[in-house]
Amino acid sequence: MPARLSPNLDSAADLAALFAAVANEPAIGLAVSGGADSLALLLLAQRWAADLPAAPRLHVYSVDHGLRPEAAGEVAMVLGVAKSLGVAATGLRWDGGKPATGVQEAARAARYGLIGTAMAADGVSVLLTAHHRNDQAETVLMRMAHGSGIEGLRGMAGMAEVEGVRVHRPLLGVDPAALAEIVVAAGLTPAADPSNTDSHYERVRWRQTLPQLAALGLDAGMIAGFAERMGEADAAIAQMADGCFSEIVRLDGFGAARIELSPFIGLSPAISTRVLGRVLKIVGGRQKPRALGQVERLRQAIAEDVLPRSTTVLGCVIRLKDGAIAVAREPGRSVPPDAALLPHGELVWDERFRIINGSDEAGLTASVADYLPRHRLEEFLGFKVTAPAEAIRTAPIVRDAQGGVLSLGGWSFDERIKVQLLID
Repeated sequence: MPARLSPNLDSAADLAALFAAVANEPAIGLAVSGGADSLALLLLAQRWAADLPAAPRLHVYSVDHGLRPEAAGEVAMVLGVAKSLGVAATGLRWDGGKPATGVQEAARAARYGLIGTAMAADGVSVLLTAHHRNDQAETVLMRMAHGSGIEGLRGMAGMAEVEGVRVHRPLLGVDPAALAEIVVAAGLTPAADPSNTDSHYERVRWRQTLPQLAALGLDAGMIAGFAERMGEADAAIAQMADGCFSEIVRLDGFGAARIELSPFIGLSPAISTRVLGRVLKIVGGRQKPRALGQVERLRQAIAEDVLPRSTTVLGCVIRLKDGAIAVAREPGRSVPPDAALLPHGELVWDERFRIINGSDEAGLTASVADYLPRHRLEEFLGFKVTAPAEAIRTAPIVRDAQGGVLSLGGWSFDERIKVQLLID
């Protein structure tokens, strides 16, 4: 498998290809820390936009995490560079106490939270980050070391949602040396964050290992090419799994699932694991993180007929019953509190149901159904209820101010209320 060539950053065609996915956005955010990579992103985006007849509006965001005294000056430098290029820029700061452990993870969440809020205020729809080819290689190596499957080994996606922010990574195929050359040519001196060379962090240790791997013929370009191939394989498996899902999975109005056992066992492990993972995601309220190892072990226990009478995984209760795998939401596991359903408003309940109030009426409340007897349910629904007890207990119920039931699970008894089970 040959290594992918880094784009020619002096080529207008290659530059246009890098930013093609966001060319029609009204406004684009740029995450610029002041390091060489992010400064190069700013320079390239400005150069690209300058050649367009109707370019998206650019806006730089630079965050001082309050972890180093030099950071304030680095943000000021970024704002100055942006101003010299005619690009709007905003400096942000993460104030307050910092955790004793997991600082990088907390800083990442804070950074995206601050930038996301600022983007919403500025009317910016997508954020560009400067992740490059070596970052992709490091990510793949880390995930491989952690036992990731194909879904993880595809590396970082070019377009993704991170901490609620829509993110595009246009430089994933670019050699960082080429980015550094652009910054030098522009006469800029990038900031140097010491954490980028601190071997206390796993990513840095893999970064320091890359030259040794390159000497053996496994350079960042080869690893990035591998990630691209894994992405293609992942897409193929996802396509097959989607087809199987529609054939062997049935979702009911309580948000529970039934997977036909015989055809499920007949699938290849990669496809059946993907189907099972999707079911757990839907039924379990999109638990994070999605632990591939847990899903694989569950699939293996089902295939080998060693599943306990009942087991819990990722917010779900799983049983084998009547030739099927029954999956229901686990009661008491992060089920949401009561929530007001505002006039002409909507809410996503437990990450499983979208509930819409199409009327002017206030005083509507969505809550967990909890212990409703089956005979009472059957009076509402008009048919025999065979769903698992856990599914009934964890389904949403909407009542008006007088206590009248307007909807239960995915069924609406009042034209003012619409309920949709979220399956994607």
